[in-house]
Amino acid sequence: MLDIAFAKPALPKSGALVLFLAEEESLSGLGRQADEATGGAISRALAAAEFKGKKHQACTILAPGAGLSRVVVVGRGRAGEQSQLNLEEAGGTAAAALREAPEAALSAGGMSAAEAASLALGAVLRAYRFDRYRTREKPEDQAKLARLTVLADDPTRARAAWGPMKAVAEGVYLSRDLVSEPPNVLNPAEMARRCTELTRLGLDVEVLGPRELTELRFGALLGVSQGSVNEPRVVIMRWNGLRSNSAGANRRKEGRTEERKQGRPVAFIGKGVTFDSGGISIKPAAGMEDMKWDMAGAGTVVGLMAALAGRRAKVDAVGLVGLVENMPSGSAQRPGDVVTTYSGQTVEIINTDAEGRMVLSDVLWYCQEKFNPRFMVNLATLTGAIIISLGHEYAGLFSNDDDLSAKLAAAGEASGEKVWRMPLGDAYDRLLKSDIADMKHVGGRPGGSITAAQFLKRFVNGKPWAHLDIAGTAWSSKDAACVPKGATAYGVRLLERLVADHYES
Repeated sequence: MLDIAFAKPALPKSGALVLFLAEEESLSGLGRQADEATGGAISRALAAAEFKGKKHQACTILAPGAGLSRVVVVGRGRAGEQSQLNLEEAGGTAAAALREAPEAALSAGGMSAAEAASLALGAVLRAYRFDRYRTREKPEDQAKLARLTVLADDPTRARAAWGPMKAVAEGVYLSRDLVSEPPNVLNPAEMARRCTELTRLGLDVEVLGPRELTELRFGALLGVSQGSVNEPRVVIMRWNGLRSNSAGANRRKEGRTEERKQGRPVAFIGKGVTFDSGGISIKPAAGMEDMKWDMAGAGTVVGLMAALAGRRAKVDAVGLVGLVENMPSGSAQRPGDVVTTYSGQTVEIINTDAEGRMVLSDVLWYCQEKFNPRFMVNLATLTGAIIISLGHEYAGLFSNDDDLSAKLAAAGEASGEKVWRMPLGDAYDRLLKSDIADMKHVGGRPGGSITAAQFLKRFVNGKPWAHLDIAGTAWSSKDAACVPKGATAYGVRLLERLVADHYES
């Protein structure tokens, strides 16, 4: 992760300098000083490039003078639309332009402490690279940027604002690392082991292995995993933030204090298929290597729990991930099998490649039965159909609760991880009728994302619940302002924002 420092505004004597301009804004403050020190090189370059200050626009001036290796001017968009997300994206745009500079300074003069820290967050998120397995990378292909100094009017307050943001960035990095790992490395046992490392942050972590899952009768989850030599795990991570932040108890509102006494956490559940071949209903060979990230929902939950613990969130939260590998073999589940889920309901298997909903069905019921949470949000790379519906811009949101849906939509707009609510209804639910069991788990091609959500809804037992289908947003084939190509960690910032805005004391 980039090393972030904070200092008073001053023109650097060397390295790179980043200036931020809104639309129709002129150079001022440190920008004007830099322009004068370089003999007007910056203003001339901006005029020649017809720089307008639009969002995601960047102009790089190489060797402008005054000892600077380069000056990068980044657009912030319209002056009246300077949200935290806009600032993060400006910081990310700067980091992308600074890839060849070992160190740089970001000019945040005139900004609040939180705004200055938001620039740093965007830069850190954009600078992520997964290079663990690169052994012969050419020097020119390596990212050189290692240190950023944010030049803020109040460095002390900006540094304090950065602390919680850094914890969120570390959660994002953890999620991206997990999703990027090759499947021969990250099997269910290894991912569970990495979850246990989060005890260093104060999380309570429990791992249920094959014996415990068999005793509990997790029939749906075990059925998915039975064709693989890599045995399943379920990991339960608990953050007791209200107890850990007891000093703030006197500041809690009466209603929230009562809910704390009831011991009802917020709950997040992730699908963790560490590799999905499709099983007996095997996938086509082309693109199957992408199925290493069929555990992205679980990766998000792990990253989220790390972020909440890392910033000492004043909330009680539980995260559960169901970890399996879906493989074809002589012992694999067959289309036509009937399994008994943890809830006691029976399911006729139609297609073994519709395995994620089976994993989630057991974990959802277990979660609401054991923890009685205030709500449950599950995340899963569940259906290709959601990509047909929404592309790669929005995750599909399905929910039985209007209030929770509205809060998720607002958090999505604020974090840039957007959701679009999709319908549920009895007509879709009837498509799951089975001739030989309580239900079948596939309702056919029409409305495939919706019938998958209807299936999950049968296992929430009336608890406020939302399902996020992140098949189109978990992995990016191109760079974005704060998200480099590859694993996105979609959902970490969305759900962290949900908790921060609505569920902390």
